[in-house]
Amino acid sequence: MFQCGHTSITGNAVVWSALQGRVSNRLARHFRAAPHRLPASHMPIVSFTFDDAPDSAAGEGAELLERHGGRGTFYLAGSLIGQSSDHWHGLSDDAIVRLHRAGHEIACHTFSHKSSANLDEAAMAREIERNRSYFRAIDSSIRLENFAYPYGLASVWRKPQLAKAFRSARGILPGVNSGVIDLQFLRASPLIDREIDKAGVDRYFDEAVASGGWLIFYGHDVASAPSPYGCTPDLMRHALEAAGERNMPIVTVAEALRRIGA
Repeated sequence: MFQCGHTSITGNAVVWSALQGRVSNRLARHFRAAPHRLPASHMPIVSFTFDDAPDSAAGEGAELLERHGGRGTFYLAGSLIGQSSDHWHGLSDDAIVRLHRAGHEIACHTFSHKSSANLDEAAMAREIERNRSYFRAIDSSIRLENFAYPYGLASVWRKPQLAKAFRSARGILPGVNSGVIDLQFLRASPLIDREIDKAGVDRYFDEAVASGGWLIFYGHDVASAPSPYGCTPDLMRHALEAAGERNMPIVTVAEALRRIGA
């Protein structure tokens, strides 16, 4: 009887936590912690970003970007480096150094990959510092300037805190960043085979061209048989070629922020 009750309480806590996360994320969409207007003369740009730490993103993904003259932003959680998951093997410290030295951006995804909706101010500060310390130990020139919300869940309470620690924070709300944007809730569209096809990719590019906006894609692994959260090299290649056809620069998040004057 006690075990049943304990299970019920635990289950209710998980449901309540998930509900809190969704509510906080929805509120965070509407509370602009760092509004910024894109210059009227701004030309469209695109950023390709990868979350967590799949080794194929640092391999196939980075190679495809480099062949097309671009560089990507890798939002990494120190606790996942070198670790295997159900879907991929984590990239190594050596791979991170190679990415960094090749001009790709290493960015922050908390250390433990915990949802920001479940972290208070002190816990978030610890997560940030622990992640920064981890990557400084790999290469002292790595600076984590930008952040992505784990699981895509923003926190209306953590946004002001993150605005003091990072130049930007990226979510997973699809769409093009145009007009007045929130630097602490950047929109990003999936480059994930289960969620988008080539026509959908083209529509985002056309929207970015029409609005003079900043298009951000997010994904995870890049493999011929991708996880539910990744894409095939073919889909990524199509997106890179779509950028080239529209003369859209492929830049890191850090470089995009410089270009928009943020």
